[in-house]
Amino acid sequence: MENKQNKVLLGLSGGVDSAVSAHILLERGYDVIGIMMNTYRPELYPDIQDKPHIGKGCFGNNDNKAAEDAKKVADHYGIDFRIVDVADEFKETIISYFRSEYKSGHTPNPCILCNRTMKFGLMLEKARQLGIQFDYFATGHYAKIEPLSEGGPNVLKRANFREKDQSYFLSFLPFETLQHVIFPLGDYTKPQVRQIASRIGLFNSGKTESMDFYTGDYNDIVYMGESPVKKGNIVDISGRVLGTHNGISHYTIGQRKGLRISSDEPLYVTKLIPERNEVVVDYIDGLEATHLTAREFNQIYPDISFPIECEVKIRYRHTPAKATVYKENNQKIRIEFAEPQRAVTPGQLACLYKDDIVLGSGWIEE
Repeated sequence: MENKQNKVLLGLSGGVDSAVSAHILLERGYDVIGIMMNTYRPELYPDIQDKPHIGKGCFGNNDNKAAEDAKKVADHYGIDFRIVDVADEFKETIISYFRSEYKSGHTPNPCILCNRTMKFGLMLEKARQLGIQFDYFATGHYAKIEPLSEGGPNVLKRANFREKDQSYFLSFLPFETLQHVIFPLGDYTKPQVRQIASRIGLFNSGKTESMDFYTGDYNDIVYMGESPVKKGNIVDISGRVLGTHNGISHYTIGQRKGLRISSDEPLYVTKLIPERNEVVVDYIDGLEATHLTAREFNQIYPDISFPIECEVKIRYRHTPAKATVYKENNQKIRIEFAEPQRAVTPGQLACLYKDDIVLGSGWIEE
């Protein structure tokens, strides 16, 4: 793979991770081209332009600072750099998904869908339409791509630096896509990346981590252009009304803070019922689940024999839990945990691991 004839399209964000990725790729002899996607235009969102947090997160970032920094990185290395506009498609795909998931009582993960449909999908299509030729696509994610065997297909693996491992966010990429990607940072720690950036004189060696999707109230996006959020009841598992809420999109499974309910023991959100506009709460034992089902299972490891014993992450910061996974059909899996897990959240992704290898993932249904 390490060949001067190989052209690599590198996603540049303006941050230190993608900047050091460029350095590593160039050192390995690749011909590197930088690219960035613009996901936002203010005229597409007239109803939220007066919100104080617009422009301070990934969504709504219209200050051009990231693009300027990415161009500086490209100039530092003397490589070509292009920006492609995907703002219309981002609204139609990612924002629509984000809104509909919250309205249905789920907690979405827009980064995962954006990786599949935008960053590793549409952006590459638009690059080819511009006449950009490349053999591989690379990003600054902390993950690893390695051949399963000599001459065999690539598999996705966890990064060496577990604290920053981002394989969870990449587990919904298609198998075919993973055969043509490179993750240069898979063997590095974040401190090592910053040291490299400082040593080679990158201006962004001390730049802070990437921003959240949106730093304000998610209801700004979920209900933009619509009537005010509908208030409803907070109830216990028997249906007894304990308080009121200002919209179910304010809540997620496992949430404790912000309930404004008096109780002898802490109460947690255990279920959201959009058809009744109710938030259901219970004591901590009510958060535990012995199993879950996940839809749209995306298998990225070849030839899995189900049922299979493996480890499962039910959200990004979750410690992988031992489980047995059964395949119910081509699209759905059932996961039986060895020990009950807390706050299984519909809308998040269940990611399957065997040792360091990612087997696949699916959206948690229930």
